[in-house]
Amino acid sequence: MDAYQTLKQKGTSEYIEKKSRFIGVAVPVQTEQQALSFLQEVKKQYPDARHHVYAYMLRQDNKQRYSDDGEPQGTAGLPVLEILKNQNLTDCAIVVTRYFGGTLLGTGGLVRAYSTAAKEAVEASQIVTASRAALCSVQCDYRQYSLVQSVLLGHAAVLTQTDFLDTVQMRFYIQTQKLKALKDQLTEATAGTVTISQEKEEFMFF
Repeated sequence: MDAYQTLKQKGTSEYIEKKSRFIGVAVPVQTEQQALSFLQEVKKQYPDARHHVYAYMLRQDNKQRYSDDGEPQGTAGLPVLEILKNQNLTDCAIVVTRYFGGTLLGTGGLVRAYSTAAKEAVEASQIVTASRAALCSVQCDYRQYSLVQSVLLGHAAVLTQTDFLDTVQMRFYIQTQKLKALKDQLTEATAGTVTISQEKEEFMFF
């Protein structure tokens, strides 16, 4: 996997259907424990609500879970999970809390309400793409600094540190799939006098 989509931040929504109030909250998470802790936080925030429906998807073990929390089977948790699947999201969780308004919504009404609350919470959270990235370092003399910096930025490298010592030393992130092209161009531009060292690889947001 070279990239995946997840949520940028916590997002909330509110949807009213026949006086029933649906509060959706979506957050990025990385582990099942974080997802379950988030569920408990929402329950504490709305302790008098009748239902706390949830769904989450994780890269870890490709895990996905959902709960109808007392709603008719297939009308709540699964529609929330489908919102995550349809958006190709992972490492995130949604809880939709329901305050019953006194009128039964029926199967279609429940699916629509839970889906809408979940979708709007995702929209409020903002979808972002995490790409596999290499953390690299490079050093050059002062005469080459502007040229090397220009080549790095031309490949959308993200500079994290620049030290001006006996030589100029730079550390940066670059999408892994762009690293070879960067190395080739830098070698050509500096006649092979400047080389890139890769330190590690991880996912990050560009």
